Amino acid sequence: MSVVITADIIASRELTDRARAQRLIDDAVARVDHDLPGADRVLTPTVGDELQGVYPGLADALAAVTLLRLRLPDEVDLRFGIGVGEIGVIPSAAGDIAEGPGWWAAREAIDTLHAKQVRALPRARTWVVAAEGAGDAASIALANAYAWARDELISAMTERTRRLAYGRCLGATQASLAEQEGITQSAVSQALNSAGAAAVVEGFRVLRMPR
Repeated sequence: MSVVITADIIASRELTDRARAQRLIDDAVARVDHDLPGADRVLTPTVGDELQGVYPGLADALAAVTLLRLRLPDEVDLRFGIGVGEIGVIPSAAGDIAEGPGWWAAREAIDTLHAKQVRALPRARTWVVAAEGAGDAASIALANAYAWARDELISAMTERTRRLAYGRCLGATQASLAEQEGITQSAVSQALNSAGAAAVVEGFRVLRMPR
């Protein structure tokens, strides 16, 4: 059983500099892959505004999305569909083609998320779907409940606060973050506390606990 991510750029057609946006995404993905190694296939651009990646488990995928959401600058945002299910490849003269129920589930997750963003959850950026016979329905429901709450917090953060939360997820002290940002430690503490960042940081640590 695999866990895959299909991500797309939100409002990609409205970007004034699509090439710059892609560079920002590539830089963020590379940084997250460096700081959180272990992906079977790190998020990679495919066609148009989409990226695809493969992760060892659901917690790994959710942890990677957490860091990537925190790392992305204000200029660009991504929507993440996480699929749980079997995957494979179809040989082609142009190269192997990713295929299988896990990928179909990730696409369904993207479509479902887009509808939820329009109707009731404009700050949601993540949705999880398990292919038929894959995953436990209760675990998928809990993952989606967590993702909703996490996304609500992250979407309301400033770019600086997201950077601070990213550092805290990786164990950086408030003092070291203050030095990096050129601000006081009390300013770091205030920014994190007012944004509810502690919940995001602790949630990330839970996802990274050994199983």
